[in-house]
Amino acid sequence: MTEAPESDFSHGVDRANSDCVKYDARADRFGREDVIPLWVADMDFAAPAAILNALKARAEHPVYGYTIYPPDFYSAIQGWLATRHGWNIDTKSILPLPGVVPTLSLLVHLFSQPGDGVLVQTPVYPPIHQMPVSHHRRLLENTLRWTPEGYEIDWDDFTTKAQQARLFILCSPHNPVGRVWRRDELARMAEICIDAGVLILVDEIHADLVYEPNRHIPIASLSPEIAANCITLNAPSKTFNIAGLNTAFAVIENHELRWQVQESVINAGLGSGNVFGITALIAAYQFGSDWLTGLMRQLKENRDRVCRFFAAEDLGIDVTSPEATFLLWLDCRKLMQELKLNDDAALSTFFVEQAGLGLNPGISFGQAGSGFMRLNIGCPANTLTRSLHQLRTAILSA
Repeated sequence: MTEAPESDFSHGVDRANSDCVKYDARADRFGREDVIPLWVADMDFAAPAAILNALKARAEHPVYGYTIYPPDFYSAIQGWLATRHGWNIDTKSILPLPGVVPTLSLLVHLFSQPGDGVLVQTPVYPPIHQMPVSHHRRLLENTLRWTPEGYEIDWDDFTTKAQQARLFILCSPHNPVGRVWRRDELARMAEICIDAGVLILVDEIHADLVYEPNRHIPIASLSPEIAANCITLNAPSKTFNIAGLNTAFAVIENHELRWQVQESVINAGLGSGNVFGITALIAAYQFGSDWLTGLMRQLKENRDRVCRFFAAEDLGIDVTSPEATFLLWLDCRKLMQELKLNDDAALSTFFVEQAGLGLNPGISFGQAGSGFMRLNIGCPANTLTRSLHQLRTAILSA
């Protein structure tokens, strides 16, 4: 198979009535079906033709029974990590999984006990800060410091909280604030955790969606000592817009940890693979590089368009250009004051009812997200233009 022609990212795909969460759950989520959906983190662009072709070819075989993970599954992951991120791993360290979120839940249960501390950096992807509480662990929040240049780590607080923790869940790159952690930051977090006896669980699902000149560095690639204390989770789902195929993987270079996780996955009945997810992952990592280049070009244009808009318009909303992801973190605290919006519920209602936009409320990412909204820019430019126009009109008319 050869690389398929690059997709046209100037046009999206009509996803309504395709049973997708982003569009077909609008009425349940926002109370109306006509909002422009800019929330759940998938994109409105077609997946790479290489994936579509591979899926069609597999679908032509009329039996879709229990499926193994073939050697190409492991070698495709190994090759992608080496080529894309300079991380050279043994295929034996790769463990197939059904998804990042369910695996995080399993890992919290496996490697901690009720009452143990779990350290997270808020504001953060909702399942990450909700999971410790749902498992009856103590949530330890290392609240990131907001600055006009971007978020920074509160190191004194991180060190103190690590002493109380059993686990640290690292989101790298970070969702929703868009930080790509620098080598020195990663090394310092890892050193603190090793000294405190804290196991690092890493969500790197946005690793491929990084804007130049930033570079994602897998924390486990820093040294053998750090790798031995890390369980890294990843998937092609965000990168190639195939989240519905529920196929992910872990990289666990510590043999003892890998054995424990593998046994737990099997005991939970999660060892079987999705035939189409496996096929898509192999095609994505073997033939998706050119498509990803085109995607990042479009996402950068979208990111810059939105940032220029808010910099030029006096609307009470500030945004720091993210270093990664197709998610923008809008600071709406001045807007709330100007429009006398008393709480986060009122802010969300304004976006839905007055602007006709469906975003993620920042408060769902933890208390540190109060006054913010998360905007998904994984859509055609004309969708963004229409959305920004509606938002401007709503604010100026309020």
